[in-house]
Amino acid sequence: MAEQQLSAPPRARSVVRRTAGGVTQISDYQPRRYTIIGDHLTQHRDLSLTAIGLGAHIQSLPDGAAVDIRTLAGKFAEGRERIAAALRELEDHGYIKRIRERTPEGRIVTRTLSYNVPRGTNAHHTPQPTGEPTAEPDTEPVAEPTAEQSAPPAPQHAVRPPAATTPPPSPSTGTTPRPPTPPPTPARTTRPAPPPLPHPSAPTPERHRTAAALLAELRRDDARLLLAEHDVRRLTPAVATWLERDAAPDAVRRTLTADLPPDLRHPAALLAHRLTALLPPPLPAARPTPPPRPAVVPLQNCDGCDRAFRASHPGRCRDCRTAPSNPGLSGLAA
Repeated sequence: MAEQQLSAPPRARSVVRRTAGGVTQISDYQPRRYTIIGDHLTQHRDLSLTAIGLGAHIQSLPDGAAVDIRTLAGKFAEGRERIAAALRELEDHGYIKRIRERTPEGRIVTRTLSYNVPRGTNAHHTPQPTGEPTAEPDTEPVAEPTAEQSAPPAPQHAVRPPAATTPPPSPSTGTTPRPPTPPPTPARTTRPAPPPLPHPSAPTPERHRTAAALLAELRRDDARLLLAEHDVRRLTPAVATWLERDAAPDAVRRTLTADLPPDLRHPAALLAHRLTALLPPPLPAARPTPPPRPAVVPLQNCDGCDRAFRASHPGRCRDCRTAPSNPGLSGLAA
Protein backbone atom coordinates (compact mmCIF):
# COMPACT_ATOMS: atom_id res chain seq x y z
CA MET A 1 0.00 0.00 0.00
CA ALA A 2 1.35 3.38 -0.95
CA GLU A 3 2.07 5.96 1.78
CA GLN A 4 -0.80 8.40 2.33
CA GLN A 5 -0.01 11.95 1.20
CA LEU A 6 -1.81 14.86 2.85
CA SER A 7 -2.89 17.67 0.53
CA ALA A 8 -3.01 20.29 3.38
CA PRO A 9 -0.29 21.18 5.88
CA PRO A 10 -0.88 20.20 9.52
CA ARG A 11 -2.91 22.66 11.59
CA ALA A 12 -1.11 24.49 14.34
CA ARG A 13 -2.24 23.59 17.84
CA SER A 14 -3.73 26.48 19.86
CA VAL A 15 -2.32 27.44 23.21
CA VAL A 16 -4.88 27.43 26.01
CA ARG A 17 -3.73 29.30 29.10
CA ARG A 18 -5.08 27.64 32.20
CA THR A 19 -5.24 29.09 35.70
CA ALA A 20 -4.81 27.32 38.98
CA GLY A 21 -8.23 28.11 40.45
CA GLY A 22 -9.78 31.58 40.95
CA VAL A 23 -13.15 32.95 39.95
CA THR A 24 -14.72 32.85 36.51
CA GLN A 25 -17.32 35.52 35.85
CA ILE A 26 -20.50 34.27 34.14
CA SER A 27 -22.62 37.34 33.41
CA ASP A 28 -26.18 37.17 32.12
CA TYR A 29 -28.05 40.10 30.65
CA GLN A 30 -30.45 41.67 33.11
CA PRO A 31 -33.01 43.95 31.45
CA ARG A 32 -34.39 45.27 34.76
CA ARG A 33 -33.96 45.19 38.56
CA TYR A 34 -30.21 45.66 38.75
CA THR A 35 -27.90 48.18 40.39
CA ILE A 36 -24.56 49.52 39.16
CA ILE A 37 -22.08 49.49 42.08
CA GLY A 38 -18.47 50.58 41.73
CA ASP A 39 -15.50 48.33 42.48
CA HIS A 40 -14.27 50.99 44.90
CA LEU A 41 -17.00 49.74 47.26
CA THR A 42 -17.03 46.00 46.58
CA GLN A 43 -13.21 45.75 46.69
CA HIS A 44 -12.61 48.24 49.49
CA ARG A 45 -9.69 47.19 51.66
CA ASP A 46 -10.61 49.30 54.73
CA LEU A 47 -14.29 48.30 54.97
CA SER A 48 -15.56 45.14 56.58
CA LEU A 49 -17.61 42.65 54.61
CA THR A 50 -20.68 43.66 56.61
CA ALA A 51 -20.18 47.31 55.65
CA ILE A 52 -19.58 46.42 51.98
CA GLY A 53 -22.74 44.30 51.81
CA LEU A 54 -24.77 46.92 53.68
CA GLY A 55 -23.50 49.67 51.37
CA ALA A 56 -24.48 47.64 48.30
CA HIS A 57 -27.92 46.97 49.82
CA ILE A 58 -28.52 50.67 50.57
CA GLN A 59 -27.54 51.68 47.02
CA SER A 60 -30.08 49.21 45.61
CA LEU A 61 -33.00 50.70 47.60
CA PRO A 62 -35.41 53.29 46.14
CA ASP A 63 -35.68 56.82 47.48
CA GLY A 64 -37.59 57.06 50.73
CA ALA A 65 -36.81 53.52 51.93
CA ALA A 66 -36.12 53.18 55.66
CA VAL A 67 -32.46 52.43 56.48
CA ASP A 68 -32.47 52.93 60.24
CA ILE A 69 -30.84 50.39 62.54
CA ARG A 70 -34.14 48.88 63.70
CA THR A 71 -35.42 48.32 60.16
CA LEU A 72 -32.14 46.80 58.92
CA ALA A 73 -31.88 44.54 61.97
CA GLY A 74 -35.35 43.22 61.17
CA LYS A 75 -34.28 42.32 57.62
CA PHE A 76 -30.91 40.64 58.22
CA ALA A 77 -29.45 38.22 60.74
CA GLU A 78 -26.82 40.68 61.97
CA GLY A 79 -27.66 42.35 65.24
CA ARG A 80 -28.08 46.04 65.88
CA GLU A 81 -24.51 46.49 67.08
CA ARG A 82 -22.95 45.08 63.89
CA ILE A 83 -25.33 47.07 61.69
CA ALA A 84 -24.62 50.26 63.66
CA ALA A 85 -20.86 49.66 63.32
CA ALA A 86 -21.22 49.05 59.56
CA LEU A 87 -23.21 52.29 59.15
CA ARG A 88 -20.46 54.18 60.99
CA GLU A 89 -17.85 52.66 58.65
CA LEU A 90 -19.82 53.74 55.57
CA GLU A 91 -20.26 57.22 57.03
CA ASP A 92 -16.55 57.54 57.89
CA HIS A 93 -15.54 56.58 54.33
CA GLY A 94 -18.03 58.94 52.64
CA TYR A 95 -20.61 56.45 51.29
CA ILE A 96 -23.52 57.71 53.42
CA LYS A 97 -24.33 60.87 55.35
CA ARG A 98 -26.93 61.09 58.10
CA ILE A 99 -28.67 64.44 58.73
CA ARG A 100 -31.19 65.20 61.47
CA GLU A 101 -34.17 67.29 60.38
CA ARG A 102 -37.30 68.62 62.06
CA THR A 103 -40.69 67.95 60.47
CA PRO A 104 -43.51 70.55 60.45
CA GLU A 105 -45.15 68.50 63.24
CA GLY A 106 -42.10 68.99 65.47
CA ARG A 107 -40.64 65.47 65.15
CA ILE A 108 -36.91 64.91 64.76
CA VAL A 109 -36.15 62.47 61.88
CA THR A 110 -32.89 61.24 60.35
CA ARG A 111 -32.40 61.62 56.58
CA THR A 112 -29.72 59.35 55.05
CA LEU A 113 -27.90 60.44 51.88
CA SER A 114 -26.37 57.53 49.91
CA TYR A 115 -23.50 58.25 47.49
CA ASN A 116 -22.52 55.83 44.76
CA VAL A 117 -19.23 57.77 44.62
CA PRO A 118 -17.80 58.33 48.13
CA ARG A 119 -17.49 61.85 49.47
CA GLY A 120 -15.18 63.23 52.12
CA THR A 121 -11.58 62.54 53.17
CA ASN A 122 -11.60 58.89 52.08
CA ALA A 123 -13.50 59.50 48.86
CA HIS A 124 -10.48 58.90 46.58
CA HIS A 125 -9.58 55.52 48.02
CA THR A 126 -8.43 53.24 45.21
CA PRO A 127 -8.59 49.49 45.87
CA GLN A 128 -5.54 47.48 44.98
CA PRO A 129 -6.35 45.07 42.12
CA THR A 130 -6.25 41.48 43.15
CA GLY A 131 -3.53 39.70 41.19
CA GLU A 132 -4.61 36.70 39.19
CA PRO A 133 -2.42 33.57 39.22
CA THR A 134 0.01 33.24 36.39
CA ALA A 135 -1.22 30.94 33.64
CA GLU A 136 1.17 28.19 32.61
CA PRO A 137 1.11 26.99 28.97
CA ASP A 138 0.78 23.37 28.01
CA THR A 139 3.99 21.36 28.00
CA GLU A 140 3.22 19.83 24.63
CA PRO A 141 5.27 21.24 21.72
CA VAL A 142 3.58 23.72 19.44
CA ALA A 143 4.02 23.48 15.68
CA GLU A 144 5.26 26.51 13.85
CA PRO A 145 2.43 28.12 11.88
CA THR A 146 2.89 28.45 8.11
CA ALA A 147 2.37 31.58 6.07
CA GLU A 148 -1.19 30.53 5.23
CA GLN A 149 -1.97 30.20 8.96
CA SER A 150 -0.59 33.56 10.06
CA ALA A 151 -3.84 34.45 11.83
CA PRO A 152 -3.93 32.68 15.23
CA PRO A 153 -7.13 30.87 16.21
CA ALA A 154 -9.49 32.48 18.69
CA PRO A 155 -8.82 31.39 22.30
CA GLN A 156 -11.45 29.26 23.99
CA HIS A 157 -11.40 31.08 27.34
CA ALA A 158 -10.46 34.76 27.50
CA VAL A 159 -8.78 35.80 30.73
CA ARG A 160 -10.21 39.15 31.82
CA PRO A 161 -7.44 41.57 32.77
CA PRO A 162 -7.72 43.47 36.05
CA ALA A 163 -9.56 46.76 35.93
CA ALA A 164 -7.15 49.63 35.39
CA THR A 165 -7.50 52.30 38.02
CA THR A 166 -5.64 55.02 36.10
CA PRO A 167 -5.11 55.18 32.33
CA PRO A 168 -1.42 54.81 31.37
CA PRO A 169 0.44 57.82 30.02
CA SER A 170 0.35 58.33 26.27
CA PRO A 171 3.58 57.08 24.61
CA SER A 172 3.53 59.91 22.08
CA THR A 173 3.19 62.84 24.47
CA GLY A 174 4.45 61.28 27.72
CA THR A 175 1.89 63.20 29.84
CA THR A 176 -0.63 61.71 32.23
CA PRO A 177 -4.28 62.50 31.35
CA ARG A 178 -6.22 64.55 33.86
CA PRO A 179 -8.52 62.64 36.21
CA PRO A 180 -12.26 63.12 35.70
CA THR A 181 -13.76 66.08 37.49
CA PRO A 182 -15.86 64.94 40.49
CA PRO A 183 -19.49 66.03 40.53
CA PRO A 184 -20.11 69.26 42.44
CA THR A 185 -21.10 68.90 46.05
CA PRO A 186 -24.58 70.30 46.71
CA ALA A 187 -24.48 73.47 48.76
CA ARG A 188 -25.72 73.12 52.30
CA THR A 189 -28.70 75.30 53.06
CA THR A 190 -28.68 77.10 56.39
CA ARG A 191 -31.58 76.17 58.63
CA PRO A 192 -33.76 79.19 59.50
CA ALA A 193 -33.81 80.27 63.11
CA PRO A 194 -36.89 79.17 65.09
CA PRO A 195 -39.50 81.85 65.78
CA PRO A 196 -39.41 83.51 69.22
CA LEU A 197 -41.55 82.18 72.03
CA PRO A 198 -44.80 84.05 72.72
CA HIS A 199 -45.03 86.36 75.74
CA PRO A 200 -48.16 87.55 77.54
CA SER A 201 -49.27 91.14 77.04
CA ALA A 202 -50.10 91.61 80.73
CA PRO A 203 -48.04 89.16 82.84
CA THR A 204 -49.35 88.35 86.31
CA PRO A 205 -47.57 86.38 89.08
CA GLU A 206 -50.52 84.05 89.59
CA ARG A 207 -50.65 83.07 85.91
CA HIS A 208 -46.86 82.50 85.83
CA ARG A 209 -47.03 80.23 88.89
CA THR A 210 -49.76 78.17 87.24
CA ALA A 211 -47.75 77.90 84.01
CA ALA A 212 -44.55 76.84 85.82
CA ALA A 213 -46.42 74.19 87.81
CA LEU A 214 -48.01 72.87 84.60
CA LEU A 215 -44.61 72.46 82.92
CA ALA A 216 -43.06 70.80 85.97
CA GLU A 217 -45.92 68.28 86.20
CA LEU A 218 -45.69 67.13 82.56
CA ARG A 219 -43.34 64.31 83.58
CA ARG A 220 -46.26 62.72 85.44
CA ASP A 221 -48.01 62.26 82.09
CA ASP A 222 -44.87 61.03 80.29
CA ALA A 223 -41.50 60.38 81.94
CA ARG A 224 -39.69 61.64 78.81
CA LEU A 225 -41.03 65.17 79.45
CA LEU A 226 -38.65 65.70 82.36
CA LEU A 227 -37.52 69.32 81.93
CA ALA A 228 -34.55 71.10 83.44
CA GLU A 229 -35.15 74.09 85.68
CA HIS A 230 -33.84 76.61 83.14
CA ASP A 231 -36.13 75.09 80.46
CA VAL A 232 -39.14 75.55 82.77
CA ARG A 233 -38.21 79.21 83.31
CA ARG A 234 -37.74 79.71 79.55
CA LEU A 235 -41.10 78.14 78.59
CA THR A 236 -43.19 79.62 81.41
CA PRO A 237 -44.04 82.91 79.57
CA ALA A 238 -45.26 80.94 76.54
CA VAL A 239 -47.63 78.82 78.68
CA ALA A 240 -48.76 82.00 80.47
CA THR A 241 -49.70 83.42 77.05
CA TRP A 242 -51.98 80.42 76.45
CA LEU A 243 -53.59 80.94 79.86
CA GLU A 244 -54.00 84.66 79.12
CA ARG A 245 -55.99 83.71 76.01
CA ASP A 246 -58.48 81.76 78.17
CA ALA A 247 -57.03 78.30 77.43
CA ALA A 248 -57.76 75.91 80.29
CA PRO A 249 -54.70 74.28 81.96
CA ASP A 250 -56.02 70.80 81.12
CA ALA A 251 -56.36 71.79 77.44
CA VAL A 252 -52.77 73.09 77.42
CA ARG A 253 -51.53 69.84 78.99
CA ARG A 254 -53.38 67.68 76.45
CA THR A 255 -51.97 69.71 73.54
CA LEU A 256 -48.37 69.42 74.80
CA THR A 257 -48.51 65.68 75.58
CA ALA A 258 -50.58 64.35 72.66
CA ASP A 259 -48.99 62.20 69.91
CA LEU A 260 -45.42 62.35 71.17
CA PRO A 261 -42.81 60.87 68.75
CA PRO A 262 -41.42 57.45 69.78
CA ASP A 263 -37.79 58.66 69.58
CA LEU A 264 -38.20 61.83 71.65
CA ARG A 265 -34.74 63.16 72.57
CA HIS A 266 -35.21 66.91 73.06
CA PRO A 267 -38.47 67.47 74.96
CA ALA A 268 -37.83 71.19 75.57
CA ALA A 269 -37.42 71.86 71.82
CA LEU A 270 -40.63 69.94 71.03
CA LEU A 271 -42.62 71.84 73.66
CA ALA A 272 -41.24 75.18 72.44
CA HIS A 273 -42.31 74.32 68.88
CA ARG A 274 -45.82 73.32 69.92
CA LEU A 275 -46.28 76.37 72.18
CA THR A 276 -45.32 78.62 69.25
CA ALA A 277 -46.94 76.85 66.28
CA LEU A 278 -50.23 75.89 68.01
CA LEU A 279 -50.83 79.16 69.89
CA PRO A 280 -54.62 79.80 69.95
CA PRO A 281 -55.95 83.22 68.92
CA PRO A 282 -57.30 85.56 71.58
CA LEU A 283 -61.02 85.38 72.24
CA PRO A 284 -63.12 88.18 70.72
CA ALA A 285 -64.67 90.81 72.95
CA ALA A 286 -67.78 89.71 74.86
CA ARG A 287 -71.09 90.75 73.37
CA PRO A 288 -73.23 93.23 75.39
CA THR A 289 -75.98 91.66 77.41
CA PRO A 290 -79.38 92.31 75.78
CA PRO A 291 -82.03 94.02 77.97
CA PRO A 292 -84.47 91.68 79.70
CA ARG A 293 -87.71 91.00 77.93
CA PRO A 294 -90.88 92.34 79.59
CA ALA A 295 -92.99 89.88 81.51
CA VAL A 296 -95.90 88.34 79.61
CA VAL A 297 -99.34 88.99 81.20
CA PRO A 298 -101.34 85.74 81.36
CA LEU A 299 -104.79 85.22 79.88
CA GLN A 300 -107.85 85.13 82.15
CA ASN A 301 -111.50 84.18 81.51
CA CYS A 302 -114.00 86.90 82.34
CA ASP A 303 -116.38 85.94 85.14
CA GLY A 304 -119.22 87.89 83.50
CA CYS A 305 -119.04 87.08 79.77
CA ASP A 306 -116.51 84.24 79.79
CA ARG A 307 -114.31 86.12 77.33
CA ALA A 308 -110.53 85.86 77.46
CA PHE A 309 -108.59 88.91 78.47
CA ARG A 310 -105.10 89.58 79.83
CA ALA A 311 -104.78 90.38 83.49
CA SER A 312 -102.55 89.43 86.36
CA HIS A 313 -105.52 88.22 88.45
CA PRO A 314 -108.86 86.60 87.50
CA GLY A 315 -112.01 88.76 87.45
CA ARG A 316 -114.12 90.66 84.94
CA CYS A 317 -113.00 92.11 81.64
CA ARG A 318 -113.02 95.84 80.96
CA ASP A 319 -116.38 95.78 79.17
CA CYS A 320 -118.11 93.99 82.00
CA ARG A 321 -116.63 96.36 84.54
CA THR A 322 -117.77 99.50 82.66
CA ALA A 323 -121.21 98.22 81.50
CA PRO A 324 -124.32 99.53 83.46
CA SER A 325 -125.96 97.03 85.73
CA ASN A 326 -129.21 95.31 84.35
CA PRO A 327 -131.99 95.19 86.97
CA GLY A 328 -133.82 92.45 85.14
CA LEU A 329 -130.88 90.22 85.25
CA SER A 330 -130.38 91.11 88.85
CA GLY A 331 -133.95 90.05 89.67
CA LEU A 332 -133.57 86.79 87.85
CA ALA A 333 -130.32 86.15 89.64
CA ALA A 334 -132.08 86.78 92.94
